[in-house]
Amino acid sequence: MKKLLPVILISILYSCQNSAQTKKEQQTVTNTEDPIEVPLKNGKARAYFASGCFWCVEAIYESVKGVEESISGYSGGHSKNPTYSSSNTGRTGHAEAVEIIYDPKVVSFETLVDIYFASQNVTQVNGQGNDRGSQYRSIIFYQNEDQKQIILKKKTALAKKLDVKIAAEVYPFKKFWIAEDYHQDYEKLHPNHPYIQNVSIPRLNRFKAKFPKEFLKEEAH
Repeated sequence: MKKLLPVILISILYSCQNSAQTKKEQQTVTNTEDPIEVPLKNGKARAYFASGCFWCVEAIYESVKGVEESISGYSGGHSKNPTYSSSNTGRTGHAEAVEIIYDPKVVSFETLVDIYFASQNVTQVNGQGNDRGSQYRSIIFYQNEDQKQIILKKKTALAKKLDVKIAAEVYPFKKFWIAEDYHQDYEKLHPNHPYIQNVSIPRLNRFKAKFPKEFLKEEAH
Protein backbone atom coordinates (compact mmCIF):
# COMPACT_ATOMS: atom_id res chain seq x y z
CA MET A 1 0.00 0.00 0.00
CA LYS A 2 1.13 3.53 -0.61
CA LYS A 3 2.79 5.02 2.42
CA LEU A 4 3.60 8.46 3.80
CA LEU A 5 7.12 9.67 4.43
CA PRO A 6 8.05 10.20 8.08
CA VAL A 7 7.41 13.67 9.43
CA ILE A 8 10.87 15.13 8.94
CA LEU A 9 10.15 18.22 6.85
CA ILE A 10 6.74 19.56 5.90
CA SER A 11 7.84 19.87 2.29
CA ILE A 12 8.49 16.13 2.01
CA LEU A 13 5.67 14.84 4.19
CA TYR A 14 3.46 13.20 1.61
CA SER A 15 4.71 10.68 -0.93
CA CYS A 16 3.39 7.57 -2.66
CA GLN A 17 6.45 5.63 -1.54
CA ASN A 18 8.56 5.91 1.62
CA SER A 19 11.94 4.91 0.18
CA ALA A 20 13.80 6.65 -2.62
CA GLN A 21 15.48 4.73 -5.39
CA THR A 22 19.17 4.66 -4.56
CA LYS A 23 20.45 3.32 -7.84
CA LYS A 24 19.07 3.79 -11.31
CA GLU A 25 18.58 0.31 -12.70
CA GLN A 26 16.23 0.86 -15.56
CA GLN A 27 15.72 -1.18 -18.70
CA THR A 28 12.91 -0.04 -20.94
CA VAL A 29 11.53 -0.75 -24.35
CA THR A 30 13.49 0.57 -27.29
CA ASN A 31 11.85 3.76 -28.51
CA THR A 32 12.31 2.75 -32.16
CA GLU A 33 10.27 -0.46 -31.86
CA ASP A 34 6.96 -0.71 -33.69
CA PRO A 35 4.00 0.02 -31.42
CA ILE A 36 1.05 -2.25 -30.82
CA GLU A 37 -2.29 -0.69 -31.75
CA VAL A 38 -5.24 -1.60 -29.53
CA PRO A 39 -8.42 -2.01 -31.62
CA LEU A 40 -11.67 -0.26 -30.78
CA LYS A 41 -14.00 -2.30 -28.62
CA ASN A 42 -17.70 -1.38 -28.52
CA GLY A 43 -16.74 1.95 -30.07
CA LYS A 44 -14.30 2.75 -27.28
CA ALA A 45 -10.58 3.43 -27.73
CA ARG A 46 -7.70 3.07 -25.28
CA ALA A 47 -4.78 5.34 -24.50
CA TYR A 48 -1.87 4.93 -22.09
CA PHE A 49 -0.05 7.50 -19.97
CA ALA A 50 2.40 7.56 -17.05
CA SER A 51 2.63 10.68 -14.90
CA GLY A 52 3.64 9.95 -11.32
CA CYS A 53 1.30 8.25 -8.89
CA PHE A 54 -1.42 6.37 -10.77
CA TRP A 55 -3.96 7.18 -8.08
CA CYS A 56 -3.68 10.83 -9.10
CA VAL A 57 -3.70 10.28 -12.85
CA GLU A 58 -6.63 7.89 -12.71
CA ALA A 59 -8.80 10.50 -10.97
CA ILE A 60 -7.75 13.29 -13.35
CA TYR A 61 -8.78 11.41 -16.48
CA GLU A 62 -12.03 10.20 -14.95
CA SER A 63 -13.03 13.85 -14.52
CA VAL A 64 -13.00 14.29 -18.33
CA LYS A 65 -16.06 13.99 -20.57
CA GLY A 66 -15.85 10.99 -22.87
CA VAL A 67 -13.62 8.99 -20.54
CA GLU A 68 -15.48 5.86 -19.52
CA GLU A 69 -12.88 4.42 -17.21
CA SER A 70 -9.30 4.88 -16.06
CA ILE A 71 -7.39 1.80 -14.90
CA SER A 72 -4.19 1.83 -12.85
CA GLY A 73 -1.30 -0.40 -13.86
CA TYR A 74 2.28 -0.62 -15.10
CA SER A 75 3.91 -0.12 -18.48
CA GLY A 76 7.12 0.87 -20.21
CA GLY A 77 9.42 -1.77 -18.75
CA HIS A 78 10.95 -5.12 -19.57
CA SER A 79 9.72 -7.51 -16.87
CA LYS A 80 6.60 -9.64 -17.06
CA ASN A 81 3.78 -9.55 -14.51
CA PRO A 82 5.08 -6.55 -12.53
CA THR A 83 3.64 -5.90 -9.10
CA TYR A 84 3.51 -2.76 -6.99
CA SER A 85 6.38 -3.96 -4.81
CA SER A 86 8.57 -4.99 -7.75
CA SER A 87 7.94 -1.80 -9.72
CA ASN A 88 8.89 0.27 -6.68
CA THR A 89 12.41 -1.13 -6.80
CA GLY A 90 12.97 0.73 -10.07
CA ARG A 91 14.49 -2.42 -11.56
CA THR A 92 11.56 -3.58 -13.69
CA GLY A 93 11.74 -0.58 -16.01
CA HIS A 94 7.99 -0.10 -15.58
CA ALA A 95 6.33 3.14 -14.59
CA GLU A 96 3.00 3.51 -12.82
CA ALA A 97 0.64 4.07 -15.73
CA VAL A 98 -3.05 4.33 -16.57
CA GLU A 99 -5.18 2.83 -19.28
CA ILE A 100 -7.78 5.33 -20.45
CA ILE A 101 -10.94 3.87 -22.00
CA TYR A 102 -12.65 6.65 -23.92
CA ASP A 103 -15.18 7.50 -26.60
CA PRO A 104 -13.24 9.06 -29.52
CA LYS A 105 -16.48 10.67 -30.71
CA VAL A 106 -16.56 12.72 -27.49
CA VAL A 107 -12.90 13.30 -26.64
CA SER A 108 -9.96 13.03 -29.02
CA PHE A 109 -6.52 11.54 -28.40
CA GLU A 110 -5.17 15.03 -29.00
CA THR A 111 -7.23 16.38 -26.09
CA LEU A 112 -6.08 13.50 -23.87
CA VAL A 113 -2.49 14.58 -24.57
CA ASP A 114 -3.39 18.17 -23.66
CA ILE A 115 -4.84 16.88 -20.38
CA TYR A 116 -1.67 14.92 -19.76
CA PHE A 117 0.57 17.98 -20.02
CA ALA A 118 -1.88 20.22 -18.14
CA SER A 119 -2.03 17.93 -15.11
CA GLN A 120 1.63 17.61 -14.13
CA ASN A 121 4.94 19.37 -13.57
CA VAL A 122 6.22 18.92 -17.12
CA THR A 123 9.85 19.59 -16.20
CA GLN A 124 10.29 17.08 -13.35
CA VAL A 125 12.42 14.09 -14.33
CA ASN A 126 11.69 10.68 -12.78
CA GLY A 127 8.78 11.71 -10.64
CA GLN A 128 6.00 14.08 -9.67
CA GLY A 129 6.31 16.05 -6.47
CA ASN A 130 7.76 13.89 -3.72
CA ASP A 131 7.05 10.67 -5.63
CA ARG A 132 10.48 10.10 -7.10
CA GLY A 133 12.13 7.29 -8.99
CA SER A 134 11.95 5.81 -12.47
CA GLN A 135 8.67 4.10 -11.53
CA TYR A 136 7.11 7.59 -11.32
CA ARG A 137 8.56 9.00 -14.54
CA SER A 138 6.42 10.62 -17.22
CA ILE A 139 5.76 8.64 -20.40
CA ILE A 140 3.28 9.08 -23.24
CA PHE A 141 2.65 5.91 -25.21
CA TYR A 142 1.70 6.02 -28.89
CA GLN A 143 -0.01 3.25 -30.86
CA ASN A 144 0.53 4.53 -34.38
CA GLU A 145 2.40 7.17 -36.36
CA ASP A 146 -0.45 9.69 -36.16
CA GLN A 147 -0.45 9.54 -32.37
CA LYS A 148 3.33 9.81 -32.28
CA GLN A 149 3.29 12.97 -34.37
CA ILE A 150 0.53 14.52 -32.22
CA ILE A 151 2.61 13.89 -29.10
CA LEU A 152 5.88 15.16 -30.57
CA LYS A 153 4.31 18.33 -31.98
CA LYS A 154 2.62 19.16 -28.68
CA LYS A 155 5.76 18.40 -26.69
CA THR A 156 7.87 20.60 -28.97
CA ALA A 157 5.34 23.45 -28.89
CA LEU A 158 5.09 23.33 -25.10
CA ALA A 159 8.87 23.32 -24.69
CA LYS A 160 9.08 26.39 -26.94
CA LYS A 161 6.22 28.18 -25.18
CA LEU A 162 7.61 27.62 -21.68
CA ASP A 163 11.27 27.73 -22.73
CA VAL A 164 11.99 24.54 -20.77
CA LYS A 165 12.91 20.94 -21.41
CA ILE A 166 9.86 18.67 -21.20
CA ALA A 167 10.61 15.56 -19.15
CA ALA A 168 7.98 13.26 -20.68
CA GLU A 169 9.39 10.33 -22.62
CA VAL A 170 7.64 9.11 -25.77
CA TYR A 171 7.37 5.32 -26.12
CA PRO A 172 5.72 2.92 -28.55
CA PHE A 173 2.97 1.11 -26.68
CA LYS A 174 3.71 -2.58 -26.04
CA LYS A 175 1.73 -3.89 -23.10
CA PHE A 176 -0.21 -2.67 -20.10
CA TRP A 177 -0.21 -4.70 -16.89
CA ILE A 178 -3.23 -4.04 -14.64
CA ALA A 179 -2.30 -3.19 -11.06
CA GLU A 180 -3.59 -4.95 -7.97
CA ASP A 181 -7.30 -4.58 -7.22
CA TYR A 182 -6.76 -2.34 -4.20
CA HIS A 183 -5.19 0.35 -6.40
CA GLN A 184 -8.26 0.74 -8.61
CA ASP A 185 -10.48 3.79 -7.98
CA TYR A 186 -8.34 4.50 -4.94
CA GLU A 187 -9.14 8.20 -4.65
CA LYS A 188 -12.86 7.56 -5.00
CA LEU A 189 -12.87 4.73 -2.44
CA HIS A 190 -10.46 6.31 0.08
CA PRO A 191 -11.22 10.05 0.06
CA ASN A 192 -9.90 10.53 3.59
CA HIS A 193 -6.53 8.85 3.07
CA PRO A 194 -3.80 11.43 3.95
CA TYR A 195 -2.11 11.05 0.56
CA ILE A 196 -5.41 11.54 -1.24
CA GLN A 197 -6.26 14.58 0.89
CA ASN A 198 -2.85 16.24 0.63
CA VAL A 199 -1.58 15.25 -2.82
CA SER A 200 -4.11 13.61 -5.12
CA ILE A 201 -7.13 15.88 -4.59
CA PRO A 202 -5.07 19.11 -4.73
CA ARG A 203 -3.46 17.91 -7.97
CA LEU A 204 -6.88 17.17 -9.45
CA ASN A 205 -8.20 20.56 -8.37
CA ARG A 206 -5.22 22.40 -9.86
CA PHE A 207 -5.87 20.68 -13.17
CA LYS A 208 -9.61 21.40 -13.13
CA ALA A 209 -9.01 25.06 -12.28
CA LYS A 210 -6.99 25.70 -15.42
CA PHE A 211 -8.44 23.30 -18.01
CA PRO A 212 -11.41 24.42 -20.17
CA LYS A 213 -14.62 23.52 -18.38
CA GLU A 214 -16.33 22.25 -21.54
CA PHE A 215 -14.07 19.18 -21.43
CA LEU A 216 -14.88 18.31 -17.80
CA LYS A 217 -17.72 16.29 -16.36
CA GLU A 218 -20.19 18.11 -14.17
CA GLU A 219 -19.57 17.51 -10.50
CA ALA A 220 -22.19 15.58 -8.60
CA HIS A 221 -24.03 17.55 -5.95
